[in-house]
This record gives sequence, C-alpha cells and structure tokens, in this order.
Amino acid sequence: MIKKVSTGMIRAMKACGEKIAALTAYDYPMAKMLDEAGIPLLLVGDSVGMVVLGYPDTTHVTMAEMEHHVAAAARAKPNALLGGDLPFKSYETVDAAVSNAKRLVAAGAEFVKAEGGREVLPQVKAIIAAGIPFCGHLGMLPQHVLEEGGYHIKGKVEAEHQRLLDDAKLLAEAGAFAIVLELVTPPVAREISQALQIPTIGIGSGQDCDGQILVTHDLVGGFPWFTPRFVKPRAHIAGNIKSVVGEWKNALQTPPTTA
Repeated sequence: MIKKVSTGMIRAMKACGEKIAALTAYDYPMAKMLDEAGIPLLLVGDSVGMVVLGYPDTTHVTMAEMEHHVAAAARAKPNALLGGDLPFKSYETVDAAVSNAKRLVAAGAEFVKAEGGREVLPQVKAIIAAGIPFCGHLGMLPQHVLEEGGYHIKGKVEAEHQRLLDDAKLLAEAGAFAIVLELVTPPVAREISQALQIPTIGIGSGQDCDGQILVTHDLVGGFPWFTPRFVKPRAHIAGNIKSVVGEWKNALQTPPTTA
C-alpha cells in the first residue's frame, strides 16, 4: 500500500537528496490523475483564478472560490500531500489568517500557503500554533503584481538578495515545512536552498532548489493562450482536444453508410 505523504516525508526528501515534484490541481479528476502518476505534493493554487476562472491575475480570487476548489481536489482522496493557497487579502491580520486557514483545512487542505516573509510572520506563527502546517512563498509574489507593476525576477540586487535569505530563515525558524521560491535568480535560490534545512520548491528559479512546482496546465499545454517563459510544455493537450472535437463535429455531418 502506498503511504499517505506527510509534511515530514516532504522534509525527509530534502535530507536524502530526492527532488520534490509538485504540481497544481484544481479539481477532482486532475488531483486523482496526478496522484496516480506519483506526484507527492499537490497545490490548489490561487493560479486557479487565471487558469480556470478567467481572471486577469490572482488578486480576484476569493476564499469561497478557494474552498470550492480545495474541496473538489480533496474528494480525490490523494496519497499526495494536498495544500491550498490563502488568497489575496485573506491573511492581513492574525485572526483572519487563522480563521481562513481553518476554512481551507475544513475544505480538505492538509497545509496552507501564503505569500511573504517578515511582514506576515505573526500570521505564520499563529497558523502553525493552531496546528496547521504552513508552506512559505518568497520571491515574485503574484498577489502583489498590481502594486509591483508586473512579474519581476527577484534577487538581482544585494539588498533584495539579503532580504530573501533573511526572510527564508525567518519562515524556517517559525516552523514552515517548505518554501516556494518563485522567479528568484538561480544563484540566490541555490544559496537559500543550501542555507535551510527545510526544502525549497522552485518555480522559474533554476534547478538547484530541492524541488520544482509548475502549473499543470503549463506543463501539459492545456492553457495555450499563455505559457511562462521558464516552462517547456511536455505535451499539447489543447491542440489534441480541438482536434478530437473537430473530428467528432465533422462526423455528425456525415450520414451513416447503408449496407
């Protein structure tokens, strides 16, 4: 029998040098398929806003929408560790952070993830004190895309480099079991990974993180209208779907042959 993945098992993967593969899942069939493929870490990310709900960015995603998609993925009962993102403005205070983290857990999340370092440290500590595993997120923070005027690589200047390293250490000391590093320059991502005992999971941050996470639709070519520069799709299922649908539609117009 395949063991249910725990946060401790994810941490142990770093210790033994096993790369952590993580992907997004927003619904029951995708969570079930990815789990059957052996992915140990699944995230119901707030990227659901762009990929599934048609929003321009993640700042439009609500708690109710996150609960809905976490519950759908959780119904797959994956052996993988399943987490959910705390959406924009859902953790501005300690009380809100704990309350909303509990809502995601009630929906089926086994950990929660939130963006930021020292500025959200009280919230992080309170979530962990409430018995809820926490995953950090540093580097490019999608929920801040409007105030930053776009998606920018982080760690290019020394002050930013040092802040990322310090924030990563603070999150680890607070009890985070892992940290996502998004669009961090590879040398800085490598330094952070080497400095921490907990795993780093990179996205667009080079190959020296302890694991990698991607939006599944990007990996398989399921969202053809936009693909991040750091992603090389391994399939093109959008084209396959269009082809199959076209063949079916054309077949409807062809009268059946008679003997």
